[in-house]
Amino acid sequence: MVYIAWFILALASINFLVSLVNLLSFHVLPEGSIGQEPLVSVLIPARNEETNIENILTDLLRIPYRNLEVLVYNDESTDHTEQIVRVFEKKDRRFRLLSGAPLLPLYTGKNHACDQLASEAKGEYFLFLDADVRLKETLIESALSQLVKKQLALLSIFPVQVMKTVGEKMSVPLMNWILLSLLPMPLIRQSRRASLAAANGQFMLFPAGIYRKFRFHQLFKGHTVEDVAIIRYLKKNGEHVDTFLGNDNISCRMYDGLGHAIEGFSKNIFLFFGNSIALTLMYSILITLAPFFIVLYLPPIGWIVYALLILIMRVNISLASRQAVFQNLFYLVPQQIVFLFIIAKAVHNRITGKLIWKDRNILDI
Repeated sequence: MVYIAWFILALASINFLVSLVNLLSFHVLPEGSIGQEPLVSVLIPARNEETNIENILTDLLRIPYRNLEVLVYNDESTDHTEQIVRVFEKKDRRFRLLSGAPLLPLYTGKNHACDQLASEAKGEYFLFLDADVRLKETLIESALSQLVKKQLALLSIFPVQVMKTVGEKMSVPLMNWILLSLLPMPLIRQSRRASLAAANGQFMLFPAGIYRKFRFHQLFKGHTVEDVAIIRYLKKNGEHVDTFLGNDNISCRMYDGLGHAIEGFSKNIFLFFGNSIALTLMYSILITLAPFFIVLYLPPIGWIVYALLILIMRVNISLASRQAVFQNLFYLVPQQIVFLFIIAKAVHNRITGKLIWKDRNILDI
């Protein structure tokens, strides 16, 4: 048991060091400009997004980068998504609504929508956005500048997360906690290892030629975590990729409560651990029981070191993620409990083969 306690302390030290690298590397998208304005196709899948779609389209309307085409795929929405997009079509000829076709076999809804959008896109670059993302004026040009400058096949961003309810504050920070304590972000571009990669489907920018060559959303049509699958596939094929943390230029309210957050994160929690249920369970049990092992089997100095490592790691991740430090420290224990609920839900989904998302079972494909 003593060896397990020392192992836990070593693991906490590694997590701390990774979080420190991610804070000090300041891996956010730099400001940039591009001389000419190549056509960028902004591609937005939308299924029952009446509460979000007007905001993102308004943001795009205000962006000074003018050479855009904005395609919205109405994926059989039953709310007012279509009517809202039609208003923007009338305001600006760059905006166009695509009426969704019935879901093809073996596709998840989002992958089908993105594949259909790409088939209609005419730009030199494809930018896939989720409908709940908010953009500031310079973001698209800065992303395009970085993509061209670094000759990237994919540039992705983790937006700053907007959290309004207590449930969101107990759940949404978990994504960055796991990501920024396990993956040094600079290695996404610097390392050739495909496992050292993460992307976020909320913002994915491709050169059109690269996208058309691989047709990623068709290639991974049944994948529930297609963003990670795509970036790892590109690295395996020797392409340069990069993923940034968001700053004031991009934000998103992923979920509107605890239930949606648990449901949403249960789709992809295993991917953080090599898609292994066993490894995920082992890690979650270990870090949950860690304080008991530390207190029972290490001297008091070990308790102090462990507590400092955990607290400072959370501070590092909060600062790197542009999240409230004291809020995340206050919810540290509830977040750990929610983490266990997410894993339990993910295991249940795997056993039953059922995960309802946007009124579809995305595991039954």
